[in-house]
Amino acid sequence: NQTAVMEFILLGFPGSPYLQIFLFVLFLLMYTLTVLGNMAIILLVVTHRHLHTPMYFFLCNLSFLEIWYTTSSVPKALAVFLGKNKTISFTGCLLQMYFVFSFGCTEYFLLSVMAYDRYLAICYPLHYSTIMNSSLSAQLALGSWVFGFLAMSPLACLTSQLSFCGSAINHFYCEIESWIVIACTDISTIELLGLTTSIIVILGSCVITLLSYIYIISTILKIPSAQGRQKAFSTCSSHLAVVLIWYGSTIFLFVKPERNFLLELTKTVNIINTIVTPLLNPFIYALRNKEMKEAMQNILRG
Repeated sequence: NQTAVMEFILLGFPGSPYLQIFLFVLFLLMYTLTVLGNMAIILLVVTHRHLHTPMYFFLCNLSFLEIWYTTSSVPKALAVFLGKNKTISFTGCLLQMYFVFSFGCTEYFLLSVMAYDRYLAICYPLHYSTIMNSSLSAQLALGSWVFGFLAMSPLACLTSQLSFCGSAINHFYCEIESWIVIACTDISTIELLGLTTSIIVILGSCVITLLSYIYIISTILKIPSAQGRQKAFSTCSSHLAVVLIWYGSTIFLFVKPERNFLLELTKTVNIINTIVTPLLNPFIYALRNKEMKEAMQNILRG
């Protein structure tokens, strides 16, 4: 049954035409808000000089990343929901898978870098400006992007050599596990490499983030005044909220016992991962960060 499949069909979510229209409107609304919200964060930081700090430099990188992360999957999903163009070429599927997961890996690294930045700011406030200078912050941001894309390169190369027995992908984008299910050739090497990459990227960055927050919380608890503790915690509360949402959904997706484990539930969790989290990030930072709220108020007041 092995064939040279040149294009695939994305099945999306099963249901009536009314459900497909509802999903289309919902995804389009969330996608639009995601792009506008993250662009607003970038513009706020660029146009306000008092926000030109490493913390907001990393936030700009995260917002820019979120725009492209959701753009790499949602526009094709919108076409699938409308039933206009459910097919995707082999090359297009491979590229979509590569970019979605590369942006995801980059987000892990960026979040751990942001946690390290908060660790330095709270635990070493007197030396923070000396340690986290513009050169180091640029190197950390660039390293997150480079290693994020390099991490997925071996997996993409191996996946490009697969042969397939079918063309229907049970997902709304080319998610790797839903894709290799229909492969005819041996996928044990890909599964092992995928698990190894997940452990290194997800759990590795999680350990860095967790250790950073252990030191942060222990330092905050040693501050004598309640006002001082509240002020210190407010500088990292937004980042902590984003970390909890992001890791909660992605650890379920990539560190689980079986490839076919609750595929429909996996698709649902993917919505949180690829759309909801990028949508919530700008709102979390805008509503929970005092400096961001002041910058927004200044713009609204003219």
